[in-house]
Amino acid sequence: MFEAVEELVGEHAGLEKQLADPSVHADQANARRLNKRYAELTPIVGTYRSWRQTGDDIETARELAADDPDFAAEVKELEKQREDLTEKLRLLLVPRDPSDDKDVILEIKAGAGGDESALFAGDLLRMYLRYAERVGWKTEIIDATESELGGYKDVQVAVKLKGNATPEPGQGVWARLKYEGGVHRVQRVPATESQGRIHTSAAGVLVTPEAEEIDVEINPGDLRIDVYRSSGPGGQSVNTTDSAVRITHVPTGVVASCQNEKSQLQNKEQAMRILRSRLLAAAQEAAEQEAADARRSQVRTVDRSEKIRTYNFPENRISDHRVGFKAYNLDQVLDGELDAVIQACVDADSAAKLAAA
Repeated sequence: MFEAVEELVGEHAGLEKQLADPSVHADQANARRLNKRYAELTPIVGTYRSWRQTGDDIETARELAADDPDFAAEVKELEKQREDLTEKLRLLLVPRDPSDDKDVILEIKAGAGGDESALFAGDLLRMYLRYAERVGWKTEIIDATESELGGYKDVQVAVKLKGNATPEPGQGVWARLKYEGGVHRVQRVPATESQGRIHTSAAGVLVTPEAEEIDVEINPGDLRIDVYRSSGPGGQSVNTTDSAVRITHVPTGVVASCQNEKSQLQNKEQAMRILRSRLLAAAQEAAEQEAADARRSQVRTVDRSEKIRTYNFPENRISDHRVGFKAYNLDQVLDGELDAVIQACVDADSAAKLAAA
């Protein structure tokens, strides 16, 4: 069933030899690439070896059971282990998103609902910051525009792994957070509501893998850079100089801006980070569009117009409409316990890819 895995076993052994050669590490970029591939293959190879060994153990147990019936129970136990390993190996062989190990830039925008939507955007930001803290990721707020009541009209945050560690397959930042992109709807009694009526408002979440310079080639001549005075609700957050920066990639019309840093140079660097990630995401969307037939059955992660999730405060309920997930622990989810919600999307996506394969 898994004959093709033998090729991966050979590749894994070859990588092991290369990484043992000190000269390979003179080229850090190449060494990182080899290490990344080695880490991807290690769980596949380990599971495959266990799968084969269990097959041999079953044959041995069957031979012994022919002479001694007491071994029959061991045969059944080994067959169950074999089934579990078969399913695990199938899942490990599901085609992986090449961006799964990348860090991300996550943007939250207030939508319909005015001040209440901005407050909800602030709730979502706190949820993601707490989730990142729980799983051991680093966060950095790149740019933010606050509302009068303390929420956010727009906020962009970088989420990344700590250090240079290679994540376990499926545990990278993009691998987990890519399912968060879309429209998030909230149903609750706003703080500004005097009649106690439940209102519905929404905020949009955009998640893009953070691009390195080698991922996206940008011609400086294609950029239009504008500087302007930052805006805000008042006080010290408003600069008195033209330090805010807006960068437009003229060929595509993609725009990125930043006003949070104190200097124009710092704002330009942060805006370029956002621009690179958006251009990478646009290129990936174009490539995915070309392969639309192959992705129809997959969980959609790109359609920003789709209401993907509802946060119902009166019932303490969270619902993900793409996969039918529903739970009554909204307070815990907003405190960063997102794993069950995300895992439901991961499982649905894996099942769709397995079916397509």
